[in-house]
Amino acid sequence: MRPMNTDLTPPPWLAQVSAEALNRGSFCRSLNLEQLGRQLERDPQLGAVLPDMVRARPHLFSSTVVFLSLEVAQNISEIISAIENVMALPGYRKQALARAPVIAQQAFGPLGACMGYDFHLSASGPRLIEVNTNAGGILLNLALARAQQSCCKEMDWAFAPKPSADDLEQTVFDMFRAEWRYQRGDAPWNSVLIVDDKPETQYLAPEFELFRQLFERFGVHAAVADPSALSWHDSKLWHQGKPVDMVYNRLTDFYLEETSHQALRHAYESGAAVLTPHPRAHALHADKRNLIALSQDALLASWRASARDRKLLSIAVPRTRLVTTERADELWAERRQLFFKPVAGYGAKAAYRGDKLTRRVWGEILAGDFVAQALVPPAERLIEVDGVQTDLKFDLRAYSYAGRVQLLAARMYAGQTTNFRTQGGGFAPVIVLPLI
Repeated sequence: MRPMNTDLTPPPWLAQVSAEALNRGSFCRSLNLEQLGRQLERDPQLGAVLPDMVRARPHLFSSTVVFLSLEVAQNISEIISAIENVMALPGYRKQALARAPVIAQQAFGPLGACMGYDFHLSASGPRLIEVNTNAGGILLNLALARAQQSCCKEMDWAFAPKPSADDLEQTVFDMFRAEWRYQRGDAPWNSVLIVDDKPETQYLAPEFELFRQLFERFGVHAAVADPSALSWHDSKLWHQGKPVDMVYNRLTDFYLEETSHQALRHAYESGAAVLTPHPRAHALHADKRNLIALSQDALLASWRASARDRKLLSIAVPRTRLVTTERADELWAERRQLFFKPVAGYGAKAAYRGDKLTRRVWGEILAGDFVAQALVPPAERLIEVDGVQTDLKFDLRAYSYAGRVQLLAARMYAGQTTNFRTQGGGFAPVIVLPLI
């Protein structure tokens, strides 16, 4: 492996090259698998399962990076800030909560940790595709970003030593500590439980262990558990005979309706445990019907959204409509320019490009709860797989908290939606090009 150049100065030719040109013209392989292994093996428990993790998830990490202009990165931050501003308006909250179940009406203080804003890149800038309340991957992407190496001397500037990984780890921990304080103030915080259904079978299960390690390093006892292992009695949430202070919620049963989630539901409704992200955060942020409101300028104006925020969102949020039988003919006629998503969907499940629809699937969409979003094709990245150059699509995920971006990452794929099944695809670090 060639030694890395530590020169931080970008080359003069960079001023003449766009991020798009680098994405479409450079197929460098930059992932150092040995270094990635060291990043993930900080704890012996995770190190022991790393070989199995790689075999079971061969397409979790891409071998390259995605380039982004500083202007686009700043635009993404501004868009997220504008969305959060709108979501704080009384008019917005009233309409979002009016269609949500009772459990989402409760507010205990926490904002909701680990927000994810997903974007496609267009000629007019980044376009919001969806918002997720329990976006996975931030710690996996941190390890991935630290495991990159320059593939050629001309790109050394992009892979110069980055700030310590401890900086982002501190930011992530501070996010959870803030969630605790919003509900508990200065009360001692002793434990956190990372919860998902059958956590050991989840595709991003390695990240659960990374979070467990993170909490432990900061002095908070942490464990990973299935919600069926929890019990509710004596006005407390219990796991293995010990009370639980906080739950980092990775469930996709967003309103805790399933039978196996009732102990957690009781603990949340009574305020006995701090739950993040929580049902209210999902109703306000991740219900796909919120995209309808965010794409209607007149509605935003009636809620007294600022002119600046409205201008940003008018460009950034593709027009979104609710699918109804009354609109069936109209939407079918326009289907080739639309993308259809379930209202309560996640992870691109049951999402369809309109130009791929069959009449059978269209019937299922009409019978379900779906929105139709104006289609924004994803950008592409040139990569090399087994000696063959090919283009993969990618989207951008901005991990954020309280409206501030913590980390940008890309997800590379082939097909209709992100899938972690594409050779050469998976998570990829984002390198923001400096201004010269």
